[in-house]
Amino acid sequence: MTAQTAAAPSMLSSAEQRSAARQLTLAMLALGLLALGLSWRWLSPEQTGVSQLLLGFASLLVAVPVMRSAWYSLRYPSLHGITDQLIALAMLGAWATGDLLTAALLPIIMIFGHVLEERSVIGSQEAIHALGKLTRSHARKIQADGSVLEVDNGTLKAGDLVEVRAGDRVPADGRVLSGQASLDTASITGESVPMEADVGMSVFGGAINLDGLLRIEVTRTGHESTLGKVIALMQNAERSKPPITRLLERYAGSYMVLVLLLAAVTWFITNDAQAMLAVLVAACPCALVLSAPATAIAGVAVAARHGILIRSSAFLEELADLTSLVVDKTGTLTFGTLRLQSIDSPLEDRSHVLKLAASLGSASSHPVSRALAGLVTQEHFLLLSDIHERQGLGVVAMTEQGEAALGRPELFAQLGIATSAVPEHDGPIAGLALNGEFLAWLLLADSVKPEARFALSELRELGLGRQLLLTGDRQSVAHTLARDVGISDVEAQALPEDKLNRVLKEIGSGFRPMVVGDGINDSLALKAGVVGVAMGAGGADIALASADIVLIGSDLRRLGTCVRLSRQCRHTLQVNVIIGLGWTLAIVAFAAFGWLGAAGAMIAALLHNLSTLLVLGNAGRLLRFQEPLLKLKDEV
Repeated sequence: MTAQTAAAPSMLSSAEQRSAARQLTLAMLALGLLALGLSWRWLSPEQTGVSQLLLGFASLLVAVPVMRSAWYSLRYPSLHGITDQLIALAMLGAWATGDLLTAALLPIIMIFGHVLEERSVIGSQEAIHALGKLTRSHARKIQADGSVLEVDNGTLKAGDLVEVRAGDRVPADGRVLSGQASLDTASITGESVPMEADVGMSVFGGAINLDGLLRIEVTRTGHESTLGKVIALMQNAERSKPPITRLLERYAGSYMVLVLLLAAVTWFITNDAQAMLAVLVAACPCALVLSAPATAIAGVAVAARHGILIRSSAFLEELADLTSLVVDKTGTLTFGTLRLQSIDSPLEDRSHVLKLAASLGSASSHPVSRALAGLVTQEHFLLLSDIHERQGLGVVAMTEQGEAALGRPELFAQLGIATSAVPEHDGPIAGLALNGEFLAWLLLADSVKPEARFALSELRELGLGRQLLLTGDRQSVAHTLARDVGISDVEAQALPEDKLNRVLKEIGSGFRPMVVGDGINDSLALKAGVVGVAMGAGGADIALASADIVLIGSDLRRLGTCVRLSRQCRHTLQVNVIIGLGWTLAIVAFAAFGWLGAAGAMIAALLHNLSTLLVLGNAGRLLRFQEPLLKLKDEV
C-alpha cells in the first residue's frame, strides 16, 4: 500500500495521484459494502451467508492494492515495504481464521491512514505548490525592435530583457539594467524590509516590484533560479534519514523475521488469532519511517522562508554540532566592493568635490573610478570634454571650470600639481585637482558589513568559540578587519590550496568547522568543511555549487539562525523517533498480551495511525520557528 505513497511527502506525480485516487475509491466502496454487510447481519441474523458474502467482497476489493504493494515491496525491499508485507500477512491471517470483518476493515483503516499522512505532512505539498506559483508568471519581454511582448516566464532564457512594472512579479533571476524600485523579497530572503533595486543589482525571481519601472537582463531561469532551487531542495528533503532509520533499514529483513516470530509465539501462547493479527499490525514502523522526512521537510521549508537554502537536509544534523568557524573576508565579512571611506580636503563644501570626482570616475572603467562614479546620480554628473585616461594613473578632462584630474599621486607629479601629504591609508587613494589646484584625497576601502561583529559574537555564544579569518588579502588589511569584528586568529595571503589545507588541519585537530565564503578561491575550503556556507548575493557560481548551504540575502546574522534551527530540528527528530519507536513497542506489547480486546487488529491499526499523526504534528510545530532580523544600531 505504501509503495505508491512512499514518495510522500514529496510532490506526487500524476501516476501516483491516480494510484492514490484508485485506492481511496476502492476503500470507500469496500466501506460501503462493509456497512451493508454489518447492517444485513443485524437486520437478518439468520442470513449470515449474505452478510459474509458482502464482507468477503469488501475484503477482496481492498486486497488488490494491499497485495500488489506487498509484492512490490518483496521485489524492491525497503523499510516502507515492511508495513505493506505485515498488513498483507494480517489480511491473509484474517481470511485463514474466517474473520472477514477484520480482513476488510484492517486495510480500509490503513488506506485512510495513508491518505491522512499525505494530506497532513505539515503542509509541505501546499508550501511547494505555493512556491511553484511564484516561479510561474507572465513576463513582459523586450523584443529586438524595442517592442514589449507578454510571454510565459517559463519561455525566458538567460540574456533575455524584460520589463517589470510596479505591482508585477520579477519573472526570473536577473540584473537591473535601468530603473529604480523597491522590491518585496520576503517570500525569498525572509527579509520584511523592501530591497532597494538599482542599476547593476542582482534581483530574485518571485520578488514583487512595489514601485518604479525596471528593465532586467535575465541571468537564471527554471531549476537554476533561486526559487527553483528552493523547490528542488524541499522535494528532496525526505531522503534524509536519522541513525535509527538507517539501522532499521540495515536490519529490515531481521526485523520482519522477529515480528513473525513474535506473532507466532503470541498465537502459540494465547491461541488468540486477534492478538496475533494485532501484533502484525502494531509492528508496522510507519511513524518511525516518517519521523525523519517530516522533520527534514519542515526544517528545509522554514530555512527557505528565512532566506537559507540547505542543499541536503542531512546538513541540518551537521549544523547542530559545529565547534569552529573559518570565514573569508572579501564579500563575506565585507561587501566586496570599494566604497568611499573619507575625504581629506581643506574645503568645507564637499558636494562639489563629490560631483567632480564622480564625473571623472564615470569616464574610466577602473574599479576605483567605478566606485567614485556611484557617489552621485547620473543626472548630477558634470559635462566633460577632451577626456584622456592615462593608463594606470588616472583621468584628465576638461570641465566648464577648467582642466580636472583624478588619479594616483604619480599623476599629479606628472602634471606638475603640488599636493598635500598623502595620508596613511590601507587601501586605494585617489587625488582630485581642478585648474592646477589640488582639492582633495579620496580614501576608499572595502567596508565591513554592519552585522558582522554581531553575527560572529552570536556564533561564539552558540558554541563556535574558535574563529579563524582566512583570506587572500594582505596581512595589515586582514588584522585590521579581524580587530573590528572580534576575531583573534588570522591567516592572510592564503591561496586556494592554503585555505583547503587549513580547513583540513582544523578537522584533523578535532574541530568541526563551518566554512563561510563567496569566491572561487573559497570553493575548495567550502567543500572540505563539515558545513560550507556560501553568500548567495554576488557569490561565485562555483562557490555556490561547492557549498552545502547558501544564504540568499548574504546576511551573516542568518548563520546563527542556521545553527538554532538545526538544533531545534534535531530535538524534534529525537522526540519523533521516541514517539515512533516507543509507541510501536507499546502497541506490540499490548497486542501480544491480548490487552487490545476482541478487535485487537483494528484497534492496533487505529493506534498505529494515531502515532503517525503525532509524529507529523510534532514536526509541524517546527513551522512556527520564526526569526525576524533585528535592526542594528548603526543601520539607517
